[in-house]
Amino acid sequence: MTNIRLPRAVCAVVGDILPLRGSHATLNSLFETAGAPGPPPSLSHASKWKDWLFRAGSDPSVDSLAVLGNVLEEFMDVRPKEDSDGFEDWKTNRDRVVKVLDENGFRYYRGGRVLPSGQTPGESYPSTAPSSHCAPTKPTEIDELLLILLKGLRRAMHPLTHRRKGAQALSFSTEYDVQDLLHALLRPWVADVRPEEFTPSYAGSSTRMDFLLPAHSLVLELKFVRDGNHAKKIGDELIIDIDHYRRHPKCDTLWCVVFDPDHLLSNAEGLKNDLEGRRSTKDGTVNVRFLVT
Repeated sequence: MTNIRLPRAVCAVVGDILPLRGSHATLNSLFETAGAPGPPPSLSHASKWKDWLFRAGSDPSVDSLAVLGNVLEEFMDVRPKEDSDGFEDWKTNRDRVVKVLDENGFRYYRGGRVLPSGQTPGESYPSTAPSSHCAPTKPTEIDELLLILLKGLRRAMHPLTHRRKGAQALSFSTEYDVQDLLHALLRPWVADVRPEEFTPSYAGSSTRMDFLLPAHSLVLELKFVRDGNHAKKIGDELIIDIDHYRRHPKCDTLWCVVFDPDHLLSNAEGLKNDLEGRRSTKDGTVNVRFLVT
């Protein structure tokens, strides 16, 4: 792990281009997934991101160059079509990033890697962080593992949708696409993952759960927001699902995960407040966790 202070000039340039990439909620998710230390600074869109990067470079427990690389990866590696309206702006801003990194002794490599000038991705560099932070922490609880995998879904998709020349790119345009990726990410960590098991009948019907993890008495339900109309119905769909899952003998905890690639949910925080928590009726009890990614 590197504990390198990120120069303010680098933070300023990166912080200047990032607001063009999305809303507060979108960039909050990007920074959290990249490993930036929380909570997010309570600042304006224009100041928040450079301040957060600088804070990452001042925290001895954070790999500052990894955070910077993770934040920049999609912007730097995904090249717009040259005949698109945004190509020239993207090229100008990308050149700004390359220049400020070079002026401050760094270089960006494809795949979200920022290294000191003169070093290559195959080389290692000495750590100045305490030894207790020198290795990644292995998740010890299922909730910790799920947060890592779910918040990292977009990063896991990136090398599959932007593959090397000649390799067929994968698409994640449907709910099944994202569920299959999540299933693949879960399998090395969880021995028994059961997709599409039926729930007990409720109001004359039953439903298929996406993933049951019986050893943890846990169910994962993943929704893919298809369009604006569907975004308005997600809450109602999840309320019905929760009523089903309360009756399942192996479901003590339900993770409701909403994958919203186009940021169509208008009030994700309100939805979380409405759904998350312990939900009980005479038919059973389930502890609901809610996450938008």
